[in-house]
Amino acid sequence: MTNAALTVTALHRYPVKGLSPEPLASAVLETGGYFPGDRLFAVENGPSGFDPAAPRHQPKIKYLMLMRNEALARLRTVYDDATGVLTIREGESEVARGDLGTPAGRLAIEAFFRRYIPKELRGPPKVLAARAGYRFTDSPRGFVSLINLASVAAVEDMVGAPVDPLRFRGNLHVTGLPAFAELDLVGTELTTEAGLRLKVSKRIVRCAATNVDPATGQRDLAIPDALQKNLGHADCGIYAEVVSGGGMGVGDVLRVVPG
Repeated sequence: MTNAALTVTALHRYPVKGLSPEPLASAVLETGGYFPGDRLFAVENGPSGFDPAAPRHQPKIKYLMLMRNEALARLRTVYDDATGVLTIREGESEVARGDLGTPAGRLAIEAFFRRYIPKELRGPPKVLAARAGYRFTDSPRGFVSLINLASVAAVEDMVGAPVDPLRFRGNLHVTGLPAFAELDLVGTELTTEAGLRLKVSKRIVRCAATNVDPATGQRDLAIPDALQKNLGHADCGIYAEVVSGGGMGVGDVLRVVPG
């Protein structure tokens, strides 16, 4: 595995936890930082105890998320970094728009979710923003997530149906490894010729969010159960920390360096 080369085939960010991905052609990762523009916001599902002045990692169940709220997958969202505006579309229609940097803009987004999924709310929905050094990731160490497309193909064989890699909500899609070989990379580093270094920190345990079709919002598969039945665990994909920052783009090659 020390000579393995992974090719980056896609990059995605998820500005709002639980909402749709945004594809990127390239990104600049900062040392010790998160994937840029990723999980900047979350929508609180009733009071969660989150303190924006002293943020601490919270279980994802406290926010709107696909594991419980599959209707979110029917929405297409775009976040504009320059203006702070989040636009939400359902089908061909724009259903909400708001500047997440202003109280009025956040109220507009919150009002939409009160209308959209009223029976799934445990209390008033509230848009939360992450301060510097914090993100609304599933794992406290979920800085950058990588999905091995060979593993996704193996999952397709397990469930007997096509599986969109976006079900796994990763930042990087990579090829060049056998199925589930990424799980053995924990402790190694992934480097680019430009000097970017990622240290693989842990496996990603899959939850029921992967059962939701990201295009239709239908809960149509049982991926964690299939992984558990076939592999004895529900792991698919890895998290990595940015040891040395730099740029990354589609087509870049990551080489494995032993830890």
